[in-house]
Amino acid sequence: MQKKIYDVIIIGGSYAGLSAALALGRSLRQTLVIDSGEPCNRQTPRSHNFLTQDGTPPGEISSIAKSQVMAYKSVEFVEGFAIKADANKNGFLVQTESGGTFEGKRMILATGIKDSMPKIPGFSECWGISAIHCPYCHGYEYRGKKVGLMASPEKAFHLTSLLLNLQNEITILQTDPSSFSKEQLKTLHQHNVKILNQKITKIEHKDGHVQQVFLDSGEQLALSAIYAGLPFEQSSDIPKELGCELNEQGFLKTDMFQKTSIPGVFACGDNCIPMRSVAQAVASGNLAGAMANMELSQESF
Repeated sequence: MQKKIYDVIIIGGSYAGLSAALALGRSLRQTLVIDSGEPCNRQTPRSHNFLTQDGTPPGEISSIAKSQVMAYKSVEFVEGFAIKADANKNGFLVQTESGGTFEGKRMILATGIKDSMPKIPGFSECWGISAIHCPYCHGYEYRGKKVGLMASPEKAFHLTSLLLNLQNEITILQTDPSSFSKEQLKTLHQHNVKILNQKITKIEHKDGHVQQVFLDSGEQLALSAIYAGLPFEQSSDIPKELGCELNEQGFLKTDMFQKTSIPGVFACGDNCIPMRSVAQAVASGNLAGAMANMELSQESF
């Protein structure tokens, strides 16, 4: 029996991957989605800033999305972790951790990124709940509260500008004031932003909700949330194995059509977009699916 060759293989079946699959399914493309079932926002209680779904638990959104996508008979779903992908005469060959192999003419990488958690007791338990990354996704829920900010000086300065309209008190932590320019320091002082060059030694929380942080000076700060700009790496080694270029920030380099530097390979979602949100993931996935379909259509026209 001849092995099936899919039109498109999508690695990653969260919001971006499912959105790509929806566009392809509606174009009757034979599509395979491979997903390990571990989205980066699995700890987040509610998703925000996504039209029609504001305040809905992320798992509920993805569950509805999957049921709608799988209604299209040309779309298949495999639970598993893709560990390897190579170009071959038919396009690409993908292997999963369980030993499954699948071939596709095009590939869409919706593989996400992996945050490097600081070794601070309590931080990982709060990540996505009250240790947060995005004012648009979480800021409204912590409006008028005292918040801390952990990030590089440039990112801290940028985030502060976005938070001033939301917060009553902002404290930048673990940052030497001298790492800011004189102009930046002047602006921060004008807005009564505190800068403490002290390390956080522990976060006290209740079910992931920050209560207070302990500093190496012995001081304790009562905070409701901590904004954190964390370093990250690509969640999957597959883009590197394929030769996909990264930009200076560490994201997959794509053009305006979600094409990577490797012909036939597209990317969407957090692995290539700095603004991490469900809305952005869905939008980029829709475009990636449509562009993969367009390539296949033009190839056979």
